[in-house]
Formats: sequence, C-alpha cells, structure tokens
Amino acid sequence: MLDLLKTFTGCPVGALHQLVLPHATLIMYPSADSVVILDASTLDLVRVLIFGEIYPGTQHLNQTISCVAVDSAMKVIVASMDTHIAAWSLSGNNTWRIHSSISLQDGDSVTALDCRSGLLSVGSQNGLSVYTLILENDLLTWSKKWEARVATPSLAKFAPTLAFIATTSHHDDLVRLYSTTSGRLVQGIPHPRPVTDLMWRFSQASRSDDPALYTITSDSTLRVFLPVIDAPHRLQLHASLDLFSSLPFLVAARLGSHPRKSTVVWLDKEVVRRTIKAILASATEDASPQFKRLREIDEEGWDLFVRALGDGSMLVSAVANIDRRPPTLIRQFSLSHTSLNVLSQVPSHLYLFPHPDVSSLTMVTSTPLTTFEVSPLAFFDGQSAGLHLHAKGLDRLPHEESKIRRLVRTPAGRGVAVVRADGGEVWRVIEGGSQLARGRRWSNADHVVVLDGGKLLATYSSETSVLTLHSEPISTLTVPSITDLFSAPSKTVHECIVGLTSDSSVVYIYIDSKPNLTLRLHSQNNLPLAQPPKLIIPVDPMSWSKDSSLEEHDTLLSISDDGELSFWIAEEGTSAGWRCTGKVKTGRKNFALASCSSAKKSVLVVRLPDGEELTIWDSKESEFASGLEHRRIFSTSEHINDLDWTSTPDNQSILAVGFTHHVELLCQQRKTYFNDDPAWAICWKVDIRNYISCPIRDSIWLANGSFLIAAGHQLFLFGQTALQKDQEPLFQHIARHNGPLEDYHPQMLLQCLLWGKVELVKQIVVALSLAVKAIYEDPTQDFHWNAFPVEQYLRGQYTISSIKPSKRYNFLFNTPQENPLPDEPVFSRHMVETLIEQLETRPLPHLTPNEHAHLLVLIQTTLEIEEQRRALDANGLRYVISMRSFYILNRRVTSDPSSPRSNGAIPRSTGWRERLRYRDMIWAFHSESQELLLSTSTAACNGRMLWPDARALGVFIWLSSAESLRAHMEVIARNEYMAGDNRDPTACSLFYFALGKVKLVHGLWKQAAWHREQAITLNFLANDFTQPKWKTAALKNAYALLGKQRFEYAAAFFLLGGSLKDAVHVCLRHLSDFQLAIALARVVEGGLEGPVLRDILQNTVIPTAFREGNRWLGSWAFWTLNRRDFAVRILVTPLRDIADALDIQVAEIGEPHYDDPSLALLFSQLRSKTLQTAKGTSEISGRSEFNFVLQIARVFCRMGCHALALDLVRSWSFERPSISVPAPTEPPPTSSATLRRSFTLDSKLRRRPSIMIDMDVASPASTRRVSPDRSLVKVPIQETIKEESDLLARKAGLGSLLKSAKQDVQVPEFSMDSFSFV
Repeated sequence: MLDLLKTFTGCPVGALHQLVLPHATLIMYPSADSVVILDASTLDLVRVLIFGEIYPGTQHLNQTISCVAVDSAMKVIVASMDTHIAAWSLSGNNTWRIHSSISLQDGDSVTALDCRSGLLSVGSQNGLSVYTLILENDLLTWSKKWEARVATPSLAKFAPTLAFIATTSHHDDLVRLYSTTSGRLVQGIPHPRPVTDLMWRFSQASRSDDPALYTITSDSTLRVFLPVIDAPHRLQLHASLDLFSSLPFLVAARLGSHPRKSTVVWLDKEVVRRTIKAILASATEDASPQFKRLREIDEEGWDLFVRALGDGSMLVSAVANIDRRPPTLIRQFSLSHTSLNVLSQVPSHLYLFPHPDVSSLTMVTSTPLTTFEVSPLAFFDGQSAGLHLHAKGLDRLPHEESKIRRLVRTPAGRGVAVVRADGGEVWRVIEGGSQLARGRRWSNADHVVVLDGGKLLATYSSETSVLTLHSEPISTLTVPSITDLFSAPSKTVHECIVGLTSDSSVVYIYIDSKPNLTLRLHSQNNLPLAQPPKLIIPVDPMSWSKDSSLEEHDTLLSISDDGELSFWIAEEGTSAGWRCTGKVKTGRKNFALASCSSAKKSVLVVRLPDGEELTIWDSKESEFASGLEHRRIFSTSEHINDLDWTSTPDNQSILAVGFTHHVELLCQQRKTYFNDDPAWAICWKVDIRNYISCPIRDSIWLANGSFLIAAGHQLFLFGQTALQKDQEPLFQHIARHNGPLEDYHPQMLLQCLLWGKVELVKQIVVALSLAVKAIYEDPTQDFHWNAFPVEQYLRGQYTISSIKPSKRYNFLFNTPQENPLPDEPVFSRHMVETLIEQLETRPLPHLTPNEHAHLLVLIQTTLEIEEQRRALDANGLRYVISMRSFYILNRRVTSDPSSPRSNGAIPRSTGWRERLRYRDMIWAFHSESQELLLSTSTAACNGRMLWPDARALGVFIWLSSAESLRAHMEVIARNEYMAGDNRDPTACSLFYFALGKVKLVHGLWKQAAWHREQAITLNFLANDFTQPKWKTAALKNAYALLGKQRFEYAAAFFLLGGSLKDAVHVCLRHLSDFQLAIALARVVEGGLEGPVLRDILQNTVIPTAFREGNRWLGSWAFWTLNRRDFAVRILVTPLRDIADALDIQVAEIGEPHYDDPSLALLFSQLRSKTLQTAKGTSEISGRSEFNFVLQIARVFCRMGCHALALDLVRSWSFERPSISVPAPTEPPPTSSATLRRSFTLDSKLRRRPSIMIDMDVASPASTRRVSPDRSLVKVPIQETIKEESDLLARKAGLGSLLKSAKQDVQVPEFSMDSFSFV
C-alpha cells in the first residue's frame, strides 16, 4: 500500500549522539524543537521526539534545543531548551515514552548536558550541577546532588568510572576535571587552542580506575592524556596527533603549508575489535596481507584514528601501547591512506558504529549527513572500495527548521512548494515518486504557486499587489488584491496562474515564452452566477495518468449558500469567460471544508452539533441519482483538517481525509449484487504517530501515487513500494478491488446468467477449468487468466429454455458429429465436478470466502441449467440463483473453519439476512414455473418449511395460484405443529383457523395432554363459531391475549371470531409482519380483490415501498392491485411523481435506489406485456428512459461489469410500445412449451409483435399468463407421507388426523435433487 519512503527532517548542525542497541545503532541530533532519531546504517527515520510533548508551553515559542545527551545503559535521551530539560526512555517494545523533566530557576539556561547510569550533569550559565535519579511517589524525578559556580561549560562528559566530569568553556582553552561526588575542581588542563571535542577512553586491558582522555582542538589536533603513575587522579599529555605528524611526507608536501580543514576521530576500540574478530573467525584464507593486517590490529591492541583530509582522502593512524604501564613506549604511525575524493567534502564530524552485519562497520559523517558501509579488509588496506555509500542527506539551508504552514503543488503533482513561516522552497518529484529534489527558494510571500513540474515559481505580495515570476530575468505583474492563488493546466507551453479576488472575480494569467518568460493578464471576469457564491475553490486536477495535460479540466468549483455545486472551465472568445460544465444540488449549508477533483467528485464537510458530516458527491446528477455517493458522521473528537484527491491510472478516485495525526484514504467500493456495502470505504490509513507527535499541518498527493505529509518542520514522503510480501501497491490494490472484474468472477458470471448469456458463461467455465488444471497439475505456477474479448459479451443472447448441445459438422450436408474433437474441452458434468473439486482444494487468488462459495454455486447452477433447461423459465432461474446465494451468505456468518481464506481482500459486512430481497421475490412472482420454485424452496428448507422460512423466501408474495396458496399454508401449519418436541397446537392455530379448519385444531388439542390450557381450550373449541355468540367470545379472548402480548395467538382468535381485519391489524402493528398479513388475507378472502388485502397493499405495502425507496416492492403492489401502468412507471419514474399521481397518501419518500441493473431487466419485460403496462410505458418520456439506461450502465461499471454496461447501451431499444389492438384471429393450438416464456435481452428490447390485453382486471388469471396445464404433465401416484414415529401420538390417532388434513395436490414430475445447496 503506502509505505514511508523518505523523510526530510533537517540537517544536523553539531555533533551526533548514538545509542547502540543489540540489533541496531541509533543516531540522534537536535533539530529546532525536536530530537531526530535515525537508523545509523540506513538513515531511516525511527522517531522524532518533540520537546512540546513534555513542555507544551514551548510549542509556539521560536526556540530550539541546545543540548542533547544519551544514557546508553538506561536507554534515556535527555534534551534541553533554555531552562527546561526533558527526558525520554526506550521501552521494551521499542517505543519512546516520556521519562522525566527538570526546570532550572532564575532563567539559568542550559549550555551542556551529559547523562550516564542515572547521573545527570548540567552545565548552565551559572555553573555546573549534578543530579541523581530517584523514584518519588511512583514518579521518576531528579534530585540535585551539588552545584558549583564555574565558568560556563560548553561541554561536559562523565568519565567511564563516574569519578570525574570533564568540561570545556568558550571563555578559555582549559579542560577542567571535577569530582563527581563533591564537585571539587581536581585539575585544569591547558590547551594551545580552543577545545572542540573531548572523549573518555576506557579499556578492559587497563585498570578500571585509570581512564584516558582524548581532546581535539580547533586545529584538528588530537591529544592523548593518561593518568600519572604516582597520582592516578591526575592526567598528563602522552601523545599528540596533528595533521602533519600523521601524514606521509609526500602527502603533506602536496597539501602545502596551509592545508584545508581536516577532521580526526578515535575509532571505538571495542567496536573495531568485535568486527575484526568476526572477520577472522569466518575467514577461510588468512595468508593475504589484508588478513595479516587485521590480525595484527587485533593482537597488538592498537588504538586507531581516522582523519578526513581536504582532498577527500582518509588517513588511518594507529597509536600503540596506550594500555601498557608505564606508558613510556607509546608510538604512533600511519596505517593506511585511501585515494582521493573518497569523501565529497570534509565532514565536521565522523563516527564509526557497529553494523547489522557483524563483518562490516557503519561510518556516519556530518555535515551533510551521510552513511557508509565499511569493509574492514579493504578500508584498513587503503582501498577506496572499503567505503560503500548507503544513504545521504541534504545540505543544510537557512530556515529549514522553520515551521511548515502548507503545501502547494503543480497541477500534475510533479512539483510541490513547501510554504514555511519564513519563506519556503520548491521540491521536484523524481525517481518515479520515491524521492524529492530541492529546488528554488523564496524569502517572503503571501501567496505562492509552483509551475512546470517545479521548475518555475511565482510569488505574490499583498502589500505591493505584485505577482513575481522567479525566472531569468524576473517578470512582474501588478494585479488586483488576491485572496487565493493557484496554477492550472493550460494549452500553452507553460501552465497558467489563476487568482481569486476579494470581490469573487477570477484573474487569469498566462506565461508567454518569447522573447523571455513574461506574465500576461489574460482576463478578469466574474462567474456568470445569479448570486455571488459563498465559496470558490480550485479543482484538484487528479487525472495525472495522462501523459499530456492538454485535456480540458474543470478549473473552479463554486458553492452557493444553499449548497449547490457548480463546475467551471475557462472558455475563450466569450464575454463571460467561464462556462459551467455541471451542477449538483447537495442541500448542505454551513460547510467547513470542500474539495473537488477533475473527475467531478466533490467532498463537503459540514459541522454538526454532534460532530462533522462528510459527504461525497458525483456530478452526474439526474432524476435517477441525487449525486450523493457516501455519507459519514465523525465524532467531535475527530476533527477533519484537510481534503485532497488523486486517481489511479484507470481513473479510480482516491480521497485523502486528513486528521490531526493520521490520514484516511477513501476509495470507491465495487458494488455487489447481494451486499449493501457503502459506496466508499477506508482502504488505507497513514498514521504518523509512530514517528512524530506533532499535528499534521498539511498533506497532499503527488505524481505516481506519492503522498506528502508535513508535520512541524519535517516532511514525510509515502509511496507505493510494497515493502512487505503480504502488501501490494495502493493503485494495484484499488484496481483489483474496484476496477473491471475478471470474466470468471462470480459477480460477472451472475450478471451474465441473469441477463441470459448462458453460452458465454459456459465458455468462461470451460476456460477456467483449463487455467485451474494448469496450476493444479503444477503447484509452482501462478494462476493466469486470458481475458475474453469484449466482443464475446456483445454477441446475440441465448434463450435459456432453448439451449441445446452444440453439434459439429464437417460439411454442409453432412450428419452432425456427436463427439467433439478429443483435445477440445467440453462443458460437461465431469468437467464441472472436476473443476469444483480442484477449486475447493486450491481456491483462486484474490477471492473472498463468500465470492469463492458463490463461484462454486454458480458453476454448479450453470451445469443444472444445461441439464434441466426444460424445467425452469428465465425468471425462475433468477429466483433460484438468488435463493442459493441467500443461504450461502447466512451460512458464512458462522464461518466454516475449512472454508478458503483470501489474503488482502477488502473486508465486507456479511451479516445475517432475515429474508430474500424483494427483487428476488418478484422474479418468482413473474415466473411461469412457480410450482417448481415451490418445490425448490421447500428443498432448501430441508423439506420442512416453517413460517420464518416462507417469510424469508416471500412465498406468499410470489405464489399466484389460490389453490397452491391454501395447500402450502396447510403444509406450513403442519410443519409448525411438528417442529417442536411438545407438538404445541398454539403454533399452528393461526394458519389452520385461516384455512377454516377449527375441528382439526380441536383434534390437535386432544393430543396436548401436557398443555396447561388443554381443558379450557377443548371446551371452547367444541362450540359452533358460525354463531354470533361464540364469535363474540372468540373476539373477547383475542383481546385478552393481546393484553398478555400473545400476539400471534391473538390473531388466531380474531380469525376464529371472523374478524380478518383485526387479525391483519395485529400482524401489521404488533408482529411487524406484513407478509403474514397478506398471507392471511389471500387465504381467507380467496383472491386478490378482497378489501382487506387491498387495504394492506394501499396503506401499508405501498407507503413502505415509497419510504424505503423499494421500487420492486412497489411494482409488485401495483401489479397486484391491477394498476399495471404504475407497476411499470415506478421502475423508472421518480417516486415523487408517482406519489403525486396516486390517490393513496404517501407521507415519506426515501432514497431513489436506482442502483440495481435488474430494474432495467424487469422494465424490459413489463413495458410491453399488457395494455396497461404499455400505457404506463407511454407516460415515461424518452429522455427519462435514456437517463435511466445510462444510470443502469453506470451501476454496471460500479459493479465491475463494464462489458455488460457496453452491451446494455449498445443493444437497448427505445421504441415505444404500440397499444393498438389487432383484429382478432383464431389462435393456433399451443403447448406448455410455448406457454412458458423465456427471457432474452434482444427479444425483449425489440418490438413485441403483440401485447397481452388486460381482459378482466378483477381476475388474477387475466393479469398473468397461466402456468402450464397440469394435464400436460405426467402426475406421479400420490404417496402417503410417513410421519415421525411417536408411539403416544399414534395411539391417540394423530397420524390419521394429519392424513385427513392433507389435500390431494398433484405435483409435476420434476426432481430438484441435483440442486444441492452448498
């Protein structure tokens, strides 16, 4: 995804400090108000410690950290700023935490620090003091041990034994030694020149209380001080290494009498020895001079010193016998000398540290900050190959430690200006976005623009109203008072400059190239708006994937007081100068932030009492889309500070939402057919709290998907290089999860099946079997897929019911060959079973578990379509596919441990769903294979459908036959009774009472001896409920049950009392189950014209459909009410227009929900089906239908089915249906095969030859085609259903009672055993 590639934390001024850890060496230096910690071997940022973390009052002061010290033993870093001292410690999980703090009194500024083993020496203006670390009230505090009035220390260093403190001062050339215990001055060591550095040397070879002191003076001379034999607490000079004593004669002669500056450093003896021993231990050949030299260094125990010379060479000197007592045989000599220009310049400081590779060393130089990998074999032999440059920082510039205010980029993102409190600088994006190169600087400006990839810079001064182009020569232009300034793409050689004035006018400025770069005022206009806009902002030009920036981009976005967005582009040759390219009405007011991309994706942030609302809008607003794509409320603790856009090479939008310490990257989510996932989701989160605690000042996208964050005075460059194996670059991740789908993706296969492209799906499955077979046979291969050409999707459709096995012919009049070629793969049961087995063993990459399960089911379903093509019509197939997916999703909630896992997939919410969507129920409603669908649905419920199952599948919504309706309700009643172990009659009473079988319920109560209500219920049900007296008694009992909140049982007694209306009211109000109300009404009233059913549809279902924006449910309700014109219109016409044309009161209208491609499929079926639907279609304007088709095509693209979107707009017919009735003719005899309709897109989009006439609107049969005649279907001999073996129930005659309740319902001969539910 996005990884931290580079940090720009400033160049160190003084010495570096180090902390050697077991697996890494950290270097640190002060930078402004922070301490920067880097990895010594790579210069990668580890952490930036902000002084304001401990002293918040210093955050807004223009002060810098003066001193830094490191306690290696306790892993503590101490820093000072003025009179304050702050300390951080490294915890066990490599996290830096606040340790402690001290504040000096009376304005006594700190000038020197050192910390070792819990002791802290503080040099200040007034002297020197020592503190000890104590634990007080569970808090670490520093207790002052002593304080001495001495010359202001500039350096202070503890001796390794903690017996002395060595100090230097800028006031003289003395090195003073103080006793750590008392603060007494022990010795003063004079030097001929100012001392710039000092270091204590400690060696295990010498006595522990006899450390040596090395000092370095301003002339780069290193002096060695060792203890006096008779007075070990006093030090005396034993050796001096100046420049000329170290150099060979020829080198010294070449440098002359006034050599350039040099730097000398002592190489830590223990670090060098550890590395040399590792090399010698692993050496296989030790006869070479290089190995002999290393062995001699190790055995003799020399102290090594490295001097960097002005010619770029490095000299290694050695001092022998320092550990010998008495040290009278000390000698020094040159060990090696590298060639010239090994170093680009003489560093001020040079250090040698351990390397992660024990056979190498790390050399760090400053300034500029540079790290080398040192090979001791070559380096101590004087070879230039001994140094390998690993990383290099930038040179130090003035004001680089000034706080960053904002970032300004070029239109293409190839250059960025960093605006600081004191001026700023321009950076160019190089190396494919993984590096930045510093360019021009400026000192003071109110507005800045950067152009031409960072090569040009223009600044504006409000005081003089002058715009300055920093070119050669400089060009200036006097312009009106500017409130905002930015660059924009231009058709000329150079990008143009756009300025906004205080009176909302727009200033357009060109840059002419000849003879010199010159600023030219092109135009100054106001946007042609009726009222001045509340806000005008520039458009983020995010379409940077194009090689040329000459494409027409929106330049400005204006926002009115009522939240209307208007997009503007400069237009030549017009008086207005600006042309509006689109508008979106958001209805938002009081917005705090806004941003717009050149792809016309806009984001608004509105402050609310309970937080902030972020909304994303698409400019393609129409009657089918409000433009709102995403809405999210952030709490008050999450304050949005910044918004910025970019896009992938395939124009997928990415929005960066900046918060105080992190940035969330939002990308569009691919729409799925079965999940209601949000249109936008967080795909990555960039959090800088692991690196720095400063708040983010600004963040901005750059070219090639790079992302730049500014915090404090530091810059953090993130890029797409995947540093971990389980990650992938951001653009690739988004393209895979939101771009066009592969042909074999289950969503693509599903849509192809829904739209009748069965032959294409079979071809895809065959190709998939070949690809899977290749990786199954050779597991080392990666899965490879050859995409199908888009022409395959544009071919004519195949009717599902007429699919026949393909045959091969050799010649025109030859008989067909039934057997295909041996090498040609064929879609068959064996191939499908083999493919499914291989996919279960090795799932395809980048598919989620749900997608994998759907793929297997769709492959199996395609086989069943081929084998059972005579059984189901197209709409029945759509219902079966949806039902299977419904059960798959619900089973996935419990997550089968053996199911395949998918790495790197976007997580989706796949929670439990209570029912099929109404869309899927309506397919069954318009199917001519309902009896088969009922059998399939029963099989999906394991042969026992209860009412929750019937409600989940919408059986009583889509089942048309009144006879089947009653029969199935009786089946449900029986299953409800048999479901429990106790055989509770109350569970089935509602359904049996609706069927009018009171005596049957009375018989069931006779078997319920365990029930405490048996006696009273038996007595009550023995009465005749056709009499008003007992009807009234039943109603009274119903009301009593309502009071006890036994709502379903109360509804049953309302039916017993003959009050269907009250029973329905209980279902709607107390059970919130309008499907149950519809089922009762249809069964009791025996048709679709009953007043109770119509009341449910008019006052409950239709308002619910409008409130939820559910066009499928509304279409079904209107069709059932015989208002089939509205059943068609509601699929396309805005809901408000439908509501205004209705007699039904609609109080609330929800979102339009034109996000389902199947709406076009249903519309193509119904628009010319009957006279009423044709009338409804004629009331839909051609423009509305055109926009509707475009909206469905956009939904296809959002689903990743771009080829299907192309096929839709290519093949859709806009011919209006004719409602003229032809002269009656004698219809030819028909069979059940011709009565069964099979949907194909082409046939439905073309003109139908005739339209069914709505013969009798009062009869259900006249409004629908009849199902196949049962007389044409072979009917099997009815078998007796075997009941459960329950001895007690059989003795009581339960079996015979249930048998008497069954109806003799004939079922067509059809086996759904092959529809195995996974």
